[in-house]
Amino acid sequence: MRSRVPGCDHGGVPVLVTAPRRLGPLAAPLRALVRRVLVAERRRAGEIGLTLSDDDLLRRLNRGWRGVDRATDVISFAYDEHEPDAARRPVQGDVLISMERMRVQARRYRVTPGSELARLVVHGTLHLCGHDHVRPVERTRMRSRERTLLRAARGETRALDRALVSASRNGRATRR
Repeated sequence: MRSRVPGCDHGGVPVLVTAPRRLGPLAAPLRALVRRVLVAERRRAGEIGLTLSDDDLLRRLNRGWRGVDRATDVISFAYDEHEPDAARRPVQGDVLISMERMRVQARRYRVTPGSELARLVVHGTLHLCGHDHVRPVERTRMRSRERTLLRAARGETRALDRALVSASRNGRATRR
């Protein structure tokens, strides 16, 4: 069963987190990460949806929107990205993350699951803010922003790791 964790954190960022029920404790650090990116980018928040899902959904979205028939780790949809004044508007959009890809990549990159989840949230939110990585110069700038933000987000990353470990333990306990 999936749960929607509505509302705003104390920073006023309206972020709706949709995740499997056992991952509900991730909502606060996820919102904090989104807020951190928006503050660093000097952008105001509009409505932002953050969905933690699986490879199947992200593969379907990737195929439908990008014509790429494979799962992806994160996909972002900025609502106003093609408007001429998009950079002055509040950031609005959706970020979807495959928890399956996140776990595979955490092992591949030899980082904690919380670190990889934080990277994906930061990456997706930077896309909502107008960043891209198609051209080499864009890729360099975006990766630099990611590294800077992730260094500053160590507290949120630790909170994500704690919540993921707890969810993993609780998931095993309920399956017995």
